[in-house]
Amino acid sequence: MAAADPSAARVAALRLLSRREYSAAEIRRNLHEKGFADSLLDELIAALREEKLLDDERYATTLVRVRAERGQGPRRIRRELSEAGIDEGLITRALETAPDFHAIARALRRRRFGDAPPADWTERARQSRFLQYRGFSNDHIASALDGSGADDPSFSDLDVDEPP
Repeated sequence: MAAADPSAARVAALRLLSRREYSAAEIRRNLHEKGFADSLLDELIAALREEKLLDDERYATTLVRVRAERGQGPRRIRRELSEAGIDEGLITRALETAPDFHAIARALRRRRFGDAPPADWTERARQSRFLQYRGFSNDHIASALDGSGADDPSFSDLDVDEPP
């Protein structure tokens, strides 16, 4: 039976890992869905980690770099890493290796909306929502908007703390 065959599980895992990095939790979930036994998966994941073929820290660091290059903010990246089963401490360390999210937010805003800062509250709110969706924090958003409205008490009414 393939569900108990260690070599079949290893081949399936290596096929997945040949395409891209995976977290240990993602490999486990994927192979479990294919019908492999949990006890077999424990041994396989330990072996893959020992061989350095599976490394959650490398996965997290790579994902942070790639997502930051795509213009995504730390909140969105944190959520994605958490969904991939990465430990919170590892997520924090990986995010510390990221480029400057303030600069990324500013560049993204300029690319999307032009060099001029938002002219009115409506436009500022629209740009803020865009950056919020991309996963940037209040500080990143205020920086990207060149401080426009950041000192306005109604700026906090945008509720940019929670991504949609």
